[in-house]
Amino acid sequence: LDREARKRGNSTYFPDRVVPMLPERLSADLCSLVPGEDRPCLAARIVIGADGEKRGHSFHRGLMRSPAGLTYEAAQEIADRAETAPEGEAETPIEAAVMDLFEAYDALAEARERRGPLDLDLPERRIELGPTGEVVSVGFRERLDAHRLIEAFMIQANVCAAETLEAKRRPLLFRVHEEPGADKLDALRETAESCGMSFAKGQVVRPAQFNRLLHQAAGTDFAELINLSVLRAQTQAYYAPENLGHFGLALRAYAHFTSPIRRYADLVVHRALIAAHGWGRDGQTAEEAEALKETGEHISFTERRSMTAERDTADRYLAAYLKERVGDEFEGRISGVARFGVFVKLDGTAADGLVPIASLGREWFRHDEAANGLVGEQTGRVIGLGMRARVRLTEAAPV
Repeated sequence: LDREARKRGNSTYFPDRVVPMLPERLSADLCSLVPGEDRPCLAARIVIGADGEKRGHSFHRGLMRSPAGLTYEAAQEIADRAETAPEGEAETPIEAAVMDLFEAYDALAEARERRGPLDLDLPERRIELGPTGEVVSVGFRERLDAHRLIEAFMIQANVCAAETLEAKRRPLLFRVHEEPGADKLDALRETAESCGMSFAKGQVVRPAQFNRLLHQAAGTDFAELINLSVLRAQTQAYYAPENLGHFGLALRAYAHFTSPIRRYADLVVHRALIAAHGWGRDGQTAEEAEALKETGEHISFTERRSMTAERDTADRYLAAYLKERVGDEFEGRISGVARFGVFVKLDGTAADGLVPIASLGREWFRHDEAANGLVGEQTGRVIGLGMRARVRLTEAAPV
């Protein structure tokens, strides 16, 4: 596990693998990747064909030594530079390895298109804090091909882990995402129709149906609203020992494997792989296998709790950021309509605010549930989903 342990002879080396004498449980500081340092790992070796389909895979336990710590931006820069580099220009070993990954990713992307998973396009908000905790800026993270590349290989590794443990009949926690319920589909259908789009009914729901709606909305004023509505229509994913498939990714079997120092579910899968291959004493115990249902329920609950905390934290930071701008006017888009008013999502920050119905002017607006909008009694003016709006901030309460 470390140089001192190897000096004491606590690891036995083989030509193609390492079998260290392990403690009962690894600590996180031994697992974090550091360039040039040996780190224990479980590795997935995946063979991908030119068509992007998996030809085979195997798992291995050993030590790895990373030659470099690359950010997403640095990897993307290597790929972009290679496209414009003069032919015959020599690549460094790291550049060559990155370009091999991008070529494999291109093949995986083609296979992904054929599989047809959900194709949501929701930018990730980025809140930057200053040294004393104040909000300096609010924006959105740039989404690069390097991000998609890592996601694609993580998905492949997760699929391989699930398939391997199924084949070895070893209990594990699957990542389950069931298809949406009828009530959520009806709500999405109403939203689509109010935006002048259609979402077909059918006995069997497929991700491709959602993708057709997303493609209808792409490039229109309703794109963000439809993406959010499709997301809200989905069921929440959870962990369970029963394999019910992953609807959103259009995969038969899926488990989390790639982040064992961040997610407990991945550690459960690692221990199952260790036990299934007979790699040491720190694998899955009979007691752990017996308690998988309760474990899955618990970590599904804590995951939802963490997501709520993250969302509430972002809302509080946004309110603190905007508190200094009370009285300012902002551009935005109507993201929700209710009897008591409309919700507007601001450009730039994606902060949501309520415009009470009493503040909409001198006439009375009634809620038209069928049209998902507000209609003025005297003028007939309609205020509906997706419409552009200029709003004035009157209150922002971080607490």
